[in-house]
Amino acid sequence: MASYDFSNDVLFEIFSRADLKTMQKCRVLSKECKDLTYESTFMRLHSQRISTMVGYLLQCSKNFGYSWRHRLSSNFVSIANSGLEPKLTPKFLSFLPEPVQIAATVNEGLVLCSTRLHGENRFYICKPSTQQWELIPAPNPRFYRSKISMLVLGSNPLRFKIVGLSDSIDDKHSESDSESDLGSEYPDKEVNHRVVSDENFWHCEIFDSKSWEWKQSEDLKLTYRDFFRKRQGVSACGGLHWLIFNREQDKDIVLSFDGNKEEWTMASLPNSLRRKEYWDQIALVSCEGNLGLVNINFKTKMVDVWVLNYEHIWIRKHTMNLIKERYLTLFHSFYGADTLVMKDMWSVYFYNFKTQKFDRVTADNQDIDAAYFIQTDFESVQLKPE
Repeated sequence: MASYDFSNDVLFEIFSRADLKTMQKCRVLSKECKDLTYESTFMRLHSQRISTMVGYLLQCSKNFGYSWRHRLSSNFVSIANSGLEPKLTPKFLSFLPEPVQIAATVNEGLVLCSTRLHGENRFYICKPSTQQWELIPAPNPRFYRSKISMLVLGSNPLRFKIVGLSDSIDDKHSESDSESDLGSEYPDKEVNHRVVSDENFWHCEIFDSKSWEWKQSEDLKLTYRDFFRKRQGVSACGGLHWLIFNREQDKDIVLSFDGNKEEWTMASLPNSLRRKEYWDQIALVSCEGNLGLVNINFKTKMVDVWVLNYEHIWIRKHTMNLIKERYLTLFHSFYGADTLVMKDMWSVYFYNFKTQKFDRVTADNQDIDAAYFIQTDFESVQLKPE
């Protein structure tokens, strides 16, 4: 069989004309193919040629003195448009039957939303690019789900799972007194946590789209010294991942949920990051389809990016220097292979660390509470099995 040695320019042209699912399959051909398709220039051209949606879904709010149902809005921001500046699309989830709050997303373009009506929580699963949605059966009302995340296990047919964790059996508790969380992305701010015993059991519920119902799983057993960092769980490599800080041992560990086996495991950080004095801010991210770890050292102004490979070994992928020091505290996630995303209360920043170019987007005088990356097509999907 003949073999062909295509240059990157030829591959760039071929892949940028492939539909989204085909392009994503091409990433397994080689490391070079994978790296190419995560470049921001490729993502922009591919989105324009194939008409895909790639960017960030923003959960925004504006305080008018009314209830949260009247304040929340969802906007979409993209830098993969035909213009030179980022584009903001307002009222992105207005096709849903009622105002909602974003609970979780997956890169494939599915969004889990929640709302509260007459004291009961309601959940919607939707694909905004096609404006499809389904109402999900209500989970056990006795539990307040202080952690909820989602992952996709298959695309043909579509299968996804939602994982909800609760450390309280009273759904009337507010978020601040029911979460065993660090109060923010920074280690010096914490919320109070009620110590009942040395063990802390988290009630776990799983929704499987295949059966279209919730089921109770085995409780997740942690200790009262373990605190979830405030960030959302990261969906990568067929699992969900959270960063947990153990106060007694003064270290972080990675808590992972296997979507197929429905099992929990824990993993250590890279050796150089296991001692607290070596870092100032640390976060889990999705990095080119893998589980990534970002370490920001405020003393050196350096940012290290690590990736967990298929042998479960941490590999340092990037080391960079953020020129503008004030942006160090704002790190949010990766957009492609060469662009960092920062977020503060009012703006989202795209920083290409190869060209050192900054793009800033505001949300029309609204506060930006959260940002979620999605990349999806405009093809209809069957959200609920027949």
